[in-house]
Amino acid sequence: SVAILAQAHRLRVACLVLPFARVAAMAKAGKDGKMPGMPDDADVDEEEDKIDKTGKLGKEGKSGKEGKHAKASKHGKIDKTSKAPGFLTKKRKPKRKESFAVHIYKVLRQIHADIGISKRGMSIMNSFMQDIFDRLASESTKLLRSNQRCTLSSREVETAARLILPGELSKHALSEGTKAVTKYTRM
Repeated sequence: SVAILAQAHRLRVACLVLPFARVAAMAKAGKDGKMPGMPDDADVDEEEDKIDKTGKLGKEGKSGKEGKHAKASKHGKIDKTSKAPGFLTKKRKPKRKESFAVHIYKVLRQIHADIGISKRGMSIMNSFMQDIFDRLASESTKLLRSNQRCTLSSREVETAARLILPGELSKHALSEGTKAVTKYTRM
């Protein structure tokens, strides 16, 4: 009962003090009675009319497009899982993961047009390609350092392919590489 009385007393004091604070602010604002940064009472009423059952603001100017179908602002969407309700957060795009999947699929179509590949198989092939790429890149940079050069050219990559890939595979890789370089230099 003591807590309820104390709360009622605080409420009465707040009701008495708030109108006086508003009048003092109006006196500071000037003769017209408008406070800078504060909306007029009519503006507040219009905003309250626009708020629908879901608590969202409808699109201004079009009736019937309020609430559920109203477009969110460009600043961000309301995050329902955020700790502060109604706090606007920008929706993040998922980070792009680079893979060789498209290129592996193109080569598979060239070799076996009627055969597909599973997700797990594609993942294994992608890991294999990344491993080979890393080996070629590290061997190419070792060759650059040993020759005291700064620019990586097709010559270093070709030599790295000869060193890393075994036997017949290196010959096929070199022919495909030279074909790709000549096609690029023609353009």
